[in-house]
Amino acid sequence: MHALLVIDVQNDFCPGGALAVSGGNEIVAGINALMGQFEAVVLTQDWHPAGHSSFASTHAGTAPYDMIEMPYGPQVLWPDHCVQGTDGAAFHPLLETDHADLVIRKGYNPAIDSYSAFFENDHKTPTGLAGYLRTRGIKEVTLVGLALDFCVNYSAVDAAQAGFKVTVRTDLCRAIDLNGSLDEAKSAMHGAGVTLD
Repeated sequence: MHALLVIDVQNDFCPGGALAVSGGNEIVAGINALMGQFEAVVLTQDWHPAGHSSFASTHAGTAPYDMIEMPYGPQVLWPDHCVQGTDGAAFHPLLETDHADLVIRKGYNPAIDSYSAFFENDHKTPTGLAGYLRTRGIKEVTLVGLALDFCVNYSAVDAAQAGFKVTVRTDLCRAIDLNGSLDEAKSAMHGAGVTLD
C-alpha cells in the first residue's frame, strides 16, 4: 500500500500569498494527475491561530525571516500566514481535494510551529498520521507540495524515521531556499534514506 502525501498546497504559499513560494501554483496540475495512482491520498494544511508564536508580528522588534530561540529550538519567524479560516489558509482552488482520504491540520498549537505532517517542531507531539497510515496498511509514501526545504523536508525525514519507505517528487515541489535551506534539506533527506526523484 502506497500513499501520496500532498503538503500544504495552500493559497498563502502560492504566488500572491502571504508566504509565496516561487512557482508554487505550477505543481497543482501534476499533483492532481498523480492522485489516482495511489491507494490513499493525504493532504496537509497549515492552520495557525492568529498571533501564532512563529509569526514575526508576535515578537516586538523582529522582522520576517529573523531567527529566534524557542523552548523547542531555533525558529524562523514568518510573515503571518495560513491563519485559520482565512482564504490564505484554504487549499489552492484548482487542487482536487475530493480525492483526499484524510486532511491533517498542523500548526494550530499557538506555542509550537509544525512543519512536519508527523510531528510538531518539538519532535515529540505527534499529529496521528503515522498511526493512521499503519492502520491502513500503508508502508510507502510519496511526498509532493510546499515548501520542499521546510514542510516537505521535515515530513519526509520523519516518515523515514518512522519506518516508511519515502520518495519525494522534487518536480512536484517548490522551495523557499532561505539562506541555503534547500541544500541543507536535500542533505537531511538523503541522510534519512529518502529517495529524491
